[in-house]
Amino acid sequence: MKKFILVFSLAFATLCSCTPSAKNLFNGKDLSGWHIDVPAMDSTDARNPFIVRDGMLVSLGTPAGHIITDASYEDFRLDLEYRFAGEPGNCGVLVFASTPRSLYKMFPKSIEVQMMHENAGDFWCIVEDIEVDDMVARRGPKEEWGITEGKKRRIVNLTDGSEKPVGEWNHMTIECLKNEIKVWVNGDMVNHGYDATAQSGQIALQAEGSEVEFRKVALTPIQKLTE
Repeated sequence: MKKFILVFSLAFATLCSCTPSAKNLFNGKDLSGWHIDVPAMDSTDARNPFIVRDGMLVSLGTPAGHIITDASYEDFRLDLEYRFAGEPGNCGVLVFASTPRSLYKMFPKSIEVQMMHENAGDFWCIVEDIEVDDMVARRGPKEEWGITEGKKRRIVNLTDGSEKPVGEWNHMTIECLKNEIKVWVNGDMVNHGYDATAQSGQIALQAEGSEVEFRKVALTPIQKLTE
C-alpha cells in the first residue's frame, strides 16, 4: 500500500510540475508590466485613459490609444473577463502587437480581436494579415482586401448572440499558437484564423470611445489549440 501511495504521489507531482499555470497580466493594484501609448498625451495635458479602480483595469475610452504589455508572448491562451460599464460601444484586444502607431498614427501593428458590442470576436488586420475559411463571404471582395488604411481589414466572426447583455461580464478566450488564432466568447467558438503573418508579440487593450472594465487578464502557455 505504501509503495502504491509513493508511486501515485510521484506521478501526481510530475503531472503538476508539467501543467503550465496562468499568469495574471494585471495584478489588481497598479499597471506594472504595462505601458501607455496615447497620442493625445504627447503634447497636451490629456488624461491617461487607463486606470485602476476597485481592483479592475479600466479603459475610460477617451482619449483614444492603447495599454500595451512590456513583454512579448507566443503560444498562449489569454482569458479576459470584461464588461461595458455604461453605454455599450467599442474596444478590442490586440495580439502579436509590435511597431507602434503603424495604422492611422494610432494602432500598433497587430491582429485585433474585436470587443465592440455585438461584434465581439471579429478579426481586424492591422498591418498584419490572417486567413479564415469562407474568406470572401466574411471579408468582402478579394480585390479590396488589405492591411492598411482604406482596405477591407475586418473579418466577421462566426456567431450572433454570444455576448451577455450590457453590464454583465463577458468571458473571452484567445488562443494563439504559432500563426493560428482561435477565439471564444462566453464558451462559443466565434473565430478561427490561420496563416497569420506574425506569431508572437505584445498584447494591447484599447481605449476606443467606451468605458470598459476588465477584472481578469490572465495568460497561460499552451502547446496545442483547444478543439
